[in-house]
Amino acid sequence: MNNNIENITYLTITTLLIFYLLMLFVNQFFKIKISKKVIIAIIRMFIQLSLVGLFLEYIFNLDDPFINISYLLIMVIVASFTTIINTNLTIRKFFIPIILSFIITIFPLLLFFNYFVARLDNLFIAQVFIPISGMILGNCMNGTILAIDSFYKSLKSNEKVYFTSLSISANRFEAILPYFRNAINVSVKQNLATMETIGIVSLPGMMTGQILGGSTPMTAILYQIGIMMTIFIARYTSAILVIFFSMKTAFNEYDILNF
Repeated sequence: MNNNIENITYLTITTLLIFYLLMLFVNQFFKIKISKKVIIAIIRMFIQLSLVGLFLEYIFNLDDPFINISYLLIMVIVASFTTIINTNLTIRKFFIPIILSFIITIFPLLLFFNYFVARLDNLFIAQVFIPISGMILGNCMNGTILAIDSFYKSLKSNEKVYFTSLSISANRFEAILPYFRNAINVSVKQNLATMETIGIVSLPGMMTGQILGGSTPMTAILYQIGIMMTIFIARYTSAILVIFFSMKTAFNEYDILNF
């Protein structure tokens, strides 16, 4: 053995399956019914990440700005559909608000990060543009799912309170404000907890990856701080935008939810 991180292979990874076999045995013994899902998840992970790895190697070799931006747009479209599916909303009413909130949030922040924080000469270099955009988009998607799910569920479960507010001369924004505040809190709560404990409770993935790639710990830390700050801004912004954009189609002219 040596200290070269390139030594990792599919064969060395499969040694971890020993622990999964033990896990399956424990599941069988205690009748914990997750074994099938575990097996399917592992198989899907191997296949999906292997295909993505091959595709990204091809994209990185091409390193064409148009292709990189197109790939990000595809990611945004997939994330938008995933958000709708996970919140049981209708595609017709919510697809445009969600995709707009992602695009308006991610593109400016990504370019700002690459230019002012990472100080790259090529803002669209695939090796940075795609991984960073993926981290930002993934967090935006998770935050958006939590935000709109919390917002509309709270609004529906407190419909009488909402209508009462409207009846005593409150406008729509004033009436939805408590549910809006709660939705934003729900959306960013996990990120706040992560930022408060990062470096003490855990070493984050990006920082670990950079150290494994040969960067000094301080350089890796600076990148991690920058990306964590960017992710929080993106998650917060997209949560606000998606609620405001979706309200245009979620309410009718009488301020009543119409879905």
